[in-house]
Formats: sequence, structure tokens, C-alpha cells
Amino acid sequence: MNAREHTAHVATFFEQLTPDSVQQLPQFYAADARFKDPFNDVRGLPEIDRIFRHMYVALDQPHFVVTHQLVDGDQAFLVWDFRFRFKRFDTTTWQTVRGSTHLQFNAQGLITLHRDYWDAAEELYEKLPVLGGLMRWLKKQANQ
Repeated sequence: MNAREHTAHVATFFEQLTPDSVQQLPQFYAADARFKDPFNDVRGLPEIDRIFRHMYVALDQPHFVVTHQLVDGDQAFLVWDFRFRFKRFDTTTWQTVRGSTHLQFNAQGLITLHRDYWDAAEELYEKLPVLGGLMRWLKKQANQ
């Protein structure tokens, strides 16, 4: 499989991810892979597995929609929308977090680095009760 095909396969995996398919992570990630996002910085499959499984505990119907894929050698960038509903706050409104993922692959085509980039303040905190009002106020103050 060439790099573009491999990246497309990874993107499809993320788009079709379910609580049951999380067990397929070893088919995509190296055993000592690193995962970093605004809330986590972990190494190893057990920790990455824990993060993905927690997503299904914390959120209602979380899923990714990959909108763009960029490939350069052993690296790729996925641009995505992460869609979900809160379980405890506004449980009926679909939320969207827009972000991207930088992936690095080893010679076997397994992910060795998964780094998510998204703005936690704008994409998440502003949507939360109480904290959202404070974040919007701080943003307004910073822009004056």
C-alpha cells in the first residue's frame, strides 16, 4: 500500500470508529506510538486505547468526518470535523470541533506519532455552560 492509500485507510478507520472497533488500534498504531492533543500526551497503545474508549463514555455519538488529507512521504495531515452531543449539558444539540491531525508512520506503515491540533477554548470551552460565558467575555476583552 502506498502512502496515500495508507492514509486513506487510516482516515476511513477514524470515520468509522466505534466502541467495538477501538480494539483494531494495533492494526494502525505502533506499540510505542505517541498521542498528543490539548488534554493528553501519552505513549503506548494501552494509553491511546484508553483515550479513544473514554471518548465514548464522556460523549454521545462521537464521530469524525475527515474533510481533507495531505500526504508527504511518511507523514500525513488529516483535517476533520469531530461531531458529538454532550451527555450532561445540552444533550440535544450536535456540537462540532474542527481540527487536524499530524500523523507520522514507521517503515511498516504504523502510526508512531498522532498529534491533534484544535482550539480547546473556541471549539469546546465556549460551548460549556458558565465556562462558555466566561471564555466569550475573556475573548471579547482580549480583542478590545
